[in-house]
Amino acid sequence: MSPLTIKKATSMKHTVLAMAAFLMAATTHAASPGITSTDNNNTGTFLLTAQPANLNQPDGNAIYSWGYGCTSGGSGGTNATFVPAGIAGARCGTMQVPGPTLVVTEGQTVSVTLTNNLPTAAGNTSIMFPGIAVTSSGGVQGLLTQEAQPGGSVTYTFTAPTPGTRAYYSGTQSDLQVEMGLYGAIVVLPKSVPANCDAGLHATNLLAKKQWGESDFRLAHAAYDHPGTCYDREYLFQFAEMDANIHAQAQTQSLATAGCTAGAPGCSLMVPTEPYHPSYFLINGRSMPDDMDPNYAAEYPQQPYNGNPHMHPGELTLIRVIGQGRWEHPFHEHANHVRILARDANLLLTPDGQELAGLLMFTTDTFPGQSFDGIFYFTGRGLNWDMYGHNPTSTDPLAKLPCLPDANGYNTVGADKLAYTRVNYFEWCQDHNKPLEANPLGDVNSGGPMTLPNPNIFTNGAWYGGTPYLGPDATLRSDTTLNSVAVAATSTTAATTYGAASGCVTGVVGATDPTGTPNCSALQPSNVQANPANERGWAYMWHSHNEREITTNNVFPGGMFMMMLVDSREFVIDESK
Repeated sequence: MSPLTIKKATSMKHTVLAMAAFLMAATTHAASPGITSTDNNNTGTFLLTAQPANLNQPDGNAIYSWGYGCTSGGSGGTNATFVPAGIAGARCGTMQVPGPTLVVTEGQTVSVTLTNNLPTAAGNTSIMFPGIAVTSSGGVQGLLTQEAQPGGSVTYTFTAPTPGTRAYYSGTQSDLQVEMGLYGAIVVLPKSVPANCDAGLHATNLLAKKQWGESDFRLAHAAYDHPGTCYDREYLFQFAEMDANIHAQAQTQSLATAGCTAGAPGCSLMVPTEPYHPSYFLINGRSMPDDMDPNYAAEYPQQPYNGNPHMHPGELTLIRVIGQGRWEHPFHEHANHVRILARDANLLLTPDGQELAGLLMFTTDTFPGQSFDGIFYFTGRGLNWDMYGHNPTSTDPLAKLPCLPDANGYNTVGADKLAYTRVNYFEWCQDHNKPLEANPLGDVNSGGPMTLPNPNIFTNGAWYGGTPYLGPDATLRSDTTLNSVAVAATSTTAATTYGAASGCVTGVVGATDPTGTPNCSALQPSNVQANPANERGWAYMWHSHNEREITTNNVFPGGMFMMMLVDSREFVIDESK
């Protein structure tokens, strides 16, 4: 895929603010967690249940909901396992929203057995797999598919079709049951991966991961059986909304009919689903900021999947997105456009079937039940300034790293073939050494067009980092007012460069500013004070472009909102946490 151009809408002001070091207190990521299953005969067998539980929301409410889960908990079947391997605390309870992500392989025989453990008055339930030819056994015939009666089961069998991301959801009284949370995703992986996905820059990106001790958490190396669908990192996001009034009425009626006999007069729910006024807007069952907590976090027992994407410059990031609710969700991915690869697992190709033909979208759209796969790409190209804050006159060797362009203009090879071992791997060399600041205080290049606000002025905001530079070395070099205790904890090179100042209060060691005046203030600039030492990336808002959807119960910020964190190479993106 050709390099994309950074959005013109990302102004310098917005770049500086959005790229301030991120405010999360821990490093947590998303990946595409789920369950997979393979028997000796290449049959994937999943045992699921549908039942009620509460979903925790950031406003303190616990919303009564229904969801798919794994029968008796566990991993969804005797031969089911969690993927990607190594994610800490992986679990599949008896109810979760979204339901377990089913990961299968093209051509595999798949069997899904559903047991109906919903309240008796909720009646039958089912699973539909749109776009897939399914045979059913057990249960009773419903309007759209075979259904499981209260306490009963139904089994769906199919051959995993062509690769891609698809939705599954209830085909029974869908206006209520899907709203209550009965939906999930099925990811079909390609049977064979195109050879180019393990060669060229993809292979070098993998070497860079290994150089910094980073594991590979991809489900596959290509999204489809096409050489244009290779990727380096992936995430799955399921968008939905909830009307708390509908959920409250379902809970009230379920309690009132508890213990009734299925089919008896009065043993049925009569929950109106119109008018529809959703108050919660969800990414993978969570609202912001909960969606940026870890996968399988204990505080969300029924919401195991998060929404917190990370990447390094130069990586092709596959995003799998499904619209699971009743509304269309216009979603804006800051920092670049998204190249759409496929919709509803149908690869978008030119008429000759050879080249990718998907749109390059400023704001992606997902309609109810629709999915898309897309590639997000970021390198910093087009910023017109050195995002690593290099300074050719510095005494710090990290400030003078070379940038030797490959055929596309990126620092990926180098004369010694080891560019991937350096923090500025994949730097856009045309901007190398280009200054941003006119008269910087720190050890970065001068003579640029900008004068940045002082990070020590608290009115600039608690999370204003004072630096637009990527990585801890450049972040610390760009601000000589940093307390050297904090510097030493995060950058040996920077601590050595700035040293310790004399005349400071006992126990507080300060750095010397360019005038030679010791800075003994215990208050550190917020890019050190508020952010973990192991991560100083650039944070870009990814959010719904329907402003109501970035609230939680009408309070901003919240809802369908997350951050894409672009990390320099020395920060390990550890999807296991």
